[in-house]
Amino acid sequence: MACKHLNIKVTGKVQGVWFRKYTKDQADALQLNGTVQNMPDGSVYVEVESTDDALLDKFIKWLHTGSPLSRVDQVDVETKEKCTGYKSFEIIR
Repeated sequence: MACKHLNIKVTGKVQGVWFRKYTKDQADALQLNGTVQNMPDGSVYVEVESTDDALLDKFIKWLHTGSPLSRVDQVDVETKEKCTGYKSFEIIR
């Protein structure tokens, strides 16, 4: 299977609510690689990649819910066909 890379922007109440930590936990549980970081505009930016479309779909579905204290308004997903080769999932501080 070909590797798929997703660039994802999550908006809503997603900063200061442990969103990045829960996102990393979810990605680790699904064995996905990539990064998550807070953005200056209050959104959270995620890059994730895998060869398993079902796992990526499960992860995107989870992002619509997010962490217990978050309120997700929108999840924008952009698909790239080429992976960058992340070896783990990291929080960028």
